[in-house]
Parts: sequence; C-alpha cells; structure tokens
Amino acid sequence: MATTDTTVPAAAVEPAAPAKPAGAWLGPVGLAALAAVLIAVPFFAEGFFVFQTTKILYYAISIMGLNLLTGINGQFSLGHGAFVAVGAYVTAVLVEFYGMNFIATLPICALVCFCFGFLFGFPALRLEGIYLALATFALAVATPQILKLSPLEGITGGVQGIYLFSPTFGEPPVPSWFPVQQLFGVDEFDAGTYWVYVVTLAVAAAVYWLLTNLVKSRTGRAMMAIRDNPIAARSMGVDARFYKTMAFGISAAVVGVAGGLAAASTKFVAPDSFTFFLSVSLLVGLVVGGVGWLPGAIVGGAFIVFVPNYAEEISKGLSGAFFGVFLILMIYVAPNGVGGLIRAAAGRLKRSG
Repeated sequence: MATTDTTVPAAAVEPAAPAKPAGAWLGPVGLAALAAVLIAVPFFAEGFFVFQTTKILYYAISIMGLNLLTGINGQFSLGHGAFVAVGAYVTAVLVEFYGMNFIATLPICALVCFCFGFLFGFPALRLEGIYLALATFALAVATPQILKLSPLEGITGGVQGIYLFSPTFGEPPVPSWFPVQQLFGVDEFDAGTYWVYVVTLAVAAAVYWLLTNLVKSRTGRAMMAIRDNPIAARSMGVDARFYKTMAFGISAAVVGVAGGLAAASTKFVAPDSFTFFLSVSLLVGLVVGGVGWLPGAIVGGAFIVFVPNYAEEISKGLSGAFFGVFLILMIYVAPNGVGGLIRAAAGRLKRSG
C-alpha cells in the first residue's frame, strides 16, 4: 500500500510570506513593554479589571488559534466558537464531576479539541471559500443545540449549564505554594480571580511562543505556501491534505485551551454562552488585530471585551448600531487591522531614516 510522503522540499516553502506573521513588526522592545504591562496588572488593578483582562487574554488565545488557521494557512472559519465550547465543557465536567484542578484539565482540552478539529478538517478538505465558511457556520450553530440535548443533560447540565467549584460556587483553589493574597494584597475572596489571571497570562505567553516558533518552522512555511499558492505548493510536493488538517487540529486545540480558561474564569458554562455570535466575535478580533499577525490577538481581545461595553454606555439602546459603525470605520481606516497600521508606520520610519 502506497504511503503519503509529508516531507516538505525546501524549495517549496523557503520563500517568505508577504506579511510577517509573528512578532517581527512589534519588535522585542514592544513585546517586552506589553509583557511588563500585563505582569503589572494584578499588582495595581482591582479585581473586576483583573477579571476583564483575563477575558482579554483568553480571547487573545482563541484569536491566535484562529489566526493559525485563517491568517497562516488561509482556511476561513465561522465556527471556532464551537471549539471554545468543547474546551469549556471539558474543563467544567472534569472540575465539577471528577474534582480535577482546572490547570490539569487544559492539556485534556487541547487533546480533545485537537481530535475534533482534525476530524472536522478531513471533510473540510473538499471545501474552500464560502463553502468552508458555511460548513463551519453549521458547526457553530449546531454545537449549542447539541449541548442542550436530553441524553447529554447528565454531562452537560442541559440548558441550565454547569457551575464550577461548587458546592460553594466559590473561587478556583489557589495552591499553597503561590502566595496570591500576600503578593497582590487581596483577600481570600478575590484570590481565585488573581490566580486564574496568572495562569491565563502564563498560558497566553506559552501559546504565543509555541505558535511563533511553529510559524517560523518548516511546518509553518508549508502552511503559508498552501495559503499563498496551493497549486504551486502541491506541485512542489507539499502534502496539502496533511497540513490543512493539522492546521485545523492545532487551531482547535489552542482555542479549546482558551475555552477551558474561560470556564475557570467565569465559573459557569451554559450552551447559550457559545452561540454563533462568539465565532463572529473571534473573527472580528482577528480582523481588528491583523490577519496573519499573532501579537495583534491582544488588540483583538481588547476590542471584543471593551468596545461593546463602551458602545452600550455611549448609546443606550443603540449599542449594536454604534458598534457596527465603529467597526466599519475601523475597517475603513485600517483595512489590514492594527498590524497593517504598524507595518505602514514602520515602513515610513524606515524610508525617512
């Protein structure tokens, strides 16, 4: 029986992508400044702002996962909210029914979602463009309904969902070796919120590092070659089927980890928390941050968290309209997202210098 050779010839993947996908446009100084700000947040911010920043971080992780699929590999998805749901429910079930620490559930979230994404990637191989978008749209719409099915109520909690860390509905347990209360000057009630922030920040940094190295590797160059010119990539021996399904699997694994962190942060999961609007929000965050630009995920996450709230405060009852107008203006001013603005500014500085 013939086997498929997944070895990528150097000539097929050596040419660099037109847009730099990782942190090259931000630079070490910018990344260090961003890291310093995020590390400083729990030392100076109140509990609610720490909770909001945690949301930004797990949204950013989700956007990085989507960026690998869309920005790096060129596959369009409207269904990644489904993988967030799967990851969140894996963490919720393992924490609530089996007493696992939420950190220990994150690798399981990644594994389960990788399998789902990889398997979904096989039928998706026959679809491109709008047809792939429709297939992933169906996945996003179907997932909340599946979670509500009566046969699954014993696991998913049905419409009522699952509360984590019951019976007290308290905070995630903080390990004794990490002095959250003493380090951040908070009481016992807020300690869990700060602990989840620390874990989420560490996971976000690890995901960024892993994806940046993946994009720079042979595998990443193969994915970008398929994105830029799939016919040429195939003619040079790149196994498009393998790399497309791997991109789907890895992307889903990253998003699933974000879902597990979201469950630990909110301490509650329910099917209606993972509607199609979540998938659209991730796509909006991807576009705002910059397609193919991994550091832009933090900007996209902040946009998802803060802009709808500001829209509600500014225009009571018309928040959706205000948000839509703001998004249109954003796309008009920066069609390539924040990453495009930074590239343009860097180009002008280089020419002027």
